Amino acid sequence: MIKTYNIIEALSKEECRNIKILLERTNNSEDRKDIALFDYIRKNVQNIDEDYIANSLYGDNDRNSFYRLKNRLQNEINKSLIFAHYNSSEYSHVLHLINLSKIFKEKESYNLSFDYLKTAEKKALKNEFYTLLDLAYAEIISLSIDSMKFNPEKYIIKRKTNLLLINKIGEIDNILATLTYLVKTSQNYNSTENKKNKTLLQKINKISEEETIKNSYRLQLKIYHTVSRILLQQHDYIKLETYLRQTLNHFIQNKLFDKANHDTRLQMLIYLVNSLFKNNKYDESLKLAEEFHTAMLEYNGLFYKKYLVYYYNSLVINYQVTDKLKAIAVLEEAKTKAEIQELPVFGLFIYLNLSVLFFKLKDFKQSKKNLSKLKLEGNFENLDPMLQYKISIYELIVIFELNDENLFKHQLNILKSKFKIIISTNPESRDEVFLDLLIQMMNDPKSEWKKLAIHFNKNLDEKNDTDIINYNNWLESKLNNTK
Repeated sequence: MIKTYNIIEALSKEECRNIKILLERTNNSEDRKDIALFDYIRKNVQNIDEDYIANSLYGDNDRNSFYRLKNRLQNEINKSLIFAHYNSSEYSHVLHLINLSKIFKEKESYNLSFDYLKTAEKKALKNEFYTLLDLAYAEIISLSIDSMKFNPEKYIIKRKTNLLLINKIGEIDNILATLTYLVKTSQNYNSTENKKNKTLLQKINKISEEETIKNSYRLQLKIYHTVSRILLQQHDYIKLETYLRQTLNHFIQNKLFDKANHDTRLQMLIYLVNSLFKNNKYDESLKLAEEFHTAMLEYNGLFYKKYLVYYYNSLVINYQVTDKLKAIAVLEEAKTKAEIQELPVFGLFIYLNLSVLFFKLKDFKQSKKNLSKLKLEGNFENLDPMLQYKISIYELIVIFELNDENLFKHQLNILKSKFKIIISTNPESRDEVFLDLLIQMMNDPKSEWKKLAIHFNKNLDEKNDTDIINYNNWLESKLNNTK
């Protein structure tokens, strides 16, 4: 059930103002219970006392009148929102044209209904709103049943062609939705879907070669979103860099970027910044990061807030290689930004990066301190379990460097209990083999761990960028120190 309170909480100031104007226009009496209820909800939306406001408006024994008032208020809000957003987007405009055609169809004004539908068809085709186009064709075909003036044959053929496009879009959307969810929840640390992704990529490449796809700007965008996410999931940054360069150039040369898809342009740029970093092109990545920042300011900073954390991250990842102290300074600056403090990934971005940077500077106390802040941060438990597991292994490495045996044992017990399903599912995986080796190094420094470390580096050298810190590099440093 749609709750009136939730609707009012989501309204902007401008929308509230329009609603008040509409309510007052219908009846300008002083005793307006609907306005009184609307104002009460706006002021107390986080702490609604329904008994209090119901009794204030109707007394103790008239709840039915209160519920009718609430429903009537919700209807008025809905009408106001539809009116206010009638021309807020081309999509809304086409939808309203179809609704108007239905109104005139019910009046048996079939010519007017058809004219509205033809206008809707034209706008839907121009903007590639294929789902709305299907609605328009369905209504035109329906008109032919009510009136002999309209021959449905042409529109039946058009609808069949359009449905083929809708099915293609559905295929792409299904793949895109799956991959987007994987990327967001795993934070790129879960690579178990690579085989599946390769199959999906082959399918997308086949779809993208079809002529209808090549001629559709919106479908090209969908293809871009899908291919880029597959390559990202596969950690194939060389192919991703090449693909992004080609796609950016194609969109720029064909003047396809505008305010409506500026969000996509910014996404392409930040993906390319990250790909350049992964391919060890640090100077080029930093240079493009500044171009990205300039683009963030376009259209009055339309997406500035959304992408600010990505800009800071692009600086951090490059400076952590070229100038670690500068990377720390960038993170300390980012920590002060309200736009970043509000993000669910705030702790992961700030404290995990600070911990790793201090670790690389061999300041293990500061590394552990920032790691503790990360784990205390409210959103830590919402991270993908595999990512939490890898962070917990990294924490044991930090504790190992601090040479704190008691804390090591304590955190190890917590890790084994919390992630027993992950550990038991694949006991021979890279993480589990490394964890066993780390335990042996802590418990028995004089054991045969060196042979095991050499074996690990030789047989499990995946150059894995899902490690918080690369296990192979860390083991190599331990082996070098004991020579």
